[in-house]
Amino acid sequence: MLLGILLTIHVIVCVSLIAVVLLQRSEGGALGMGGSNTGFMTARGAGDLLTRTTWILGSVFFILSLVLTLLAGRERGASSVVDRVKVEGIDPNSLNRPAVPTPTAPAPTSPSDAPAPLTAPTPQVRNPFTGDQPAPSNP
Repeated sequence: MLLGILLTIHVIVCVSLIAVVLLQRSEGGALGMGGSNTGFMTARGAGDLLTRTTWILGSVFFILSLVLTLLAGRERGASSVVDRVKVEGIDPNSLNRPAVPTPTAPAPTSPSDAPAPLTAPTPQVRNPFTGDQPAPSNP
């Protein structure tokens, strides 16, 4: 339950951090606002506000990431994958048994129904560096 709540807060912080970073201008002046040098939402004031907000959201992001990692590790406990798999219930003799062949289609009864055996073509050796040409095949 706590993990779900923290994960939801983490997603909200991530989206807020993305929005705050995208609102900032690359030159350092936030939102590109003009006006006088004093005041709350001037170019400098907005830059200071967005910079502070970015630092705060970034710090919250990293702290939440660490807390979520620690909580997820403790929730799983010290058990390993082998502990979760029921190894005790496996019979070692059944592991070494050969596989049971699957039934196949019945073999043809008469020689005329049997398919012709597959034959591979005769390999021909040709060395282009010595001028060897393949021997002509006689059909």
